[in-house]
Amino acid sequence: MYQIDYKNPVHVHFCGIGGISMSGLASVLLGRGFTVTGSDAKLSPLTELLARQGAKVFCPQSAENISKDIDVMVCTAAIHPDNPEYAAALSAGIPILTRAQLLGQIMDHYENSVAVSGTHGKTTVTSMLSCILLSADLDPTISVGGILKEIGGNIRVGRSENFITEACEYTNSFLSLKPKIGLILNIDADHLDFFKDLDDIRHSFHRFAQNIKEGGTLILNGAIPHPEEITEGICARVITYGTEDADYAAGEITYDAFGAGTFHVFRHGEDLGCFTLHVPGKHNVSNAVCAIAAADQMGIAMEHCRKGLDAFHGADRRFEIKGTLRNGAVVIDDYAHHPTEIRATLEAAGNYPHKKIWCVFQPHTYTRTKALMNGFADALSIADEVVLAPIYAARETDNLGISSDTLRQNIANRGTDAWYFPDFERIEDFLLGHAESGDLVITVGAGDVVRVGEEMLAKDAEGREE
Repeated sequence: MYQIDYKNPVHVHFCGIGGISMSGLASVLLGRGFTVTGSDAKLSPLTELLARQGAKVFCPQSAENISKDIDVMVCTAAIHPDNPEYAAALSAGIPILTRAQLLGQIMDHYENSVAVSGTHGKTTVTSMLSCILLSADLDPTISVGGILKEIGGNIRVGRSENFITEACEYTNSFLSLKPKIGLILNIDADHLDFFKDLDDIRHSFHRFAQNIKEGGTLILNGAIPHPEEITEGICARVITYGTEDADYAAGEITYDAFGAGTFHVFRHGEDLGCFTLHVPGKHNVSNAVCAIAAADQMGIAMEHCRKGLDAFHGADRRFEIKGTLRNGAVVIDDYAHHPTEIRATLEAAGNYPHKKIWCVFQPHTYTRTKALMNGFADALSIADEVVLAPIYAARETDNLGISSDTLRQNIANRGTDAWYFPDFERIEDFLLGHAESGDLVITVGAGDVVRVGEEMLAKDAEGREE
């Protein structure tokens, strides 16, 4: 396998450079003096930022973009052998790395590497820990799977030995990583288009734990069932968090009027002090305890943990307040696309001032929707009203005989009002006609459902001007 060497910068071409993770890795290499080119099906603010940093970005993808001076090409999981650039690179004998392989090689250049894994919460915990390291002036390199306002994007290139990244389990990409500190936040059934079942997923997380470097640390959510199956035979020491009997636990938890927690953290019973969050929900208290545990294991003082968490106001598309309609309804967006995530988001919304919660959900992939149909219906039924958009197919072409209307029927059977509309425009008009003062309108999903709230606010603003 081709090996990236920071001491010998070369020409790297990114096939699919516009993705949130690919663009981040490209930015890291640009900061280290590498020549970076790349391509994507469309340009975006991320590709424009890379161009300003010195990358040459092509659109669309074409065999002509593969020049003889390219030393190695990096591909996303979405790139198939029939892609013209992939085929041209193979024909030219250019080595090809996956995104995960490159991430693993970059990580190996840092003494203090942290990989945040788990079915849910990776972006939030990575962001929280990043804010803590920034508060401590540790100059970290950060690769996060969302836009973090505190660093002005999804990537920060530091000059220290500290590197923080998300570690995604899909297609087992996190098995290319060998961190010094590995975090496992939770393990749920997801990505069942790749994994066979929950046991298969748990096996992959066990392998991730085995990859943690000798002398390193695994920080594990104590609520994960049968943790011994995850930790058996690993060389890292195990630190737990989250439950009452864990190494790190939260206590004396209170919530403000907007559902954000204030709490104490106890390490083996020792009170490490009081911490206050500006993001809502008990799941974020758990996320914060995990970030504090990781920071403590890195030798970071609690003062910096407190300041870092105080500076964190949420990552992009994580319970993000988009605005308020002129009638007083508040529009919020969240990336939740799994029943566990949706339940956490709606429970957090329940602690936020509101009269009625309208949840606008765009299911993500037919495979996930069919496999977790009952879980989705149960979680969404927490809302007062549910509005469903068509399923976002992503990489899939087979609808498996289901649609969002199938989910609507399941929700209605549980006694919750639910509607299905075949396009965003009709959803927007429906909500503008029904959401009232004091209501929360929460757009939820991993696709492009965020546009619903944004368009509602735009239409409402036009109405004000008229």
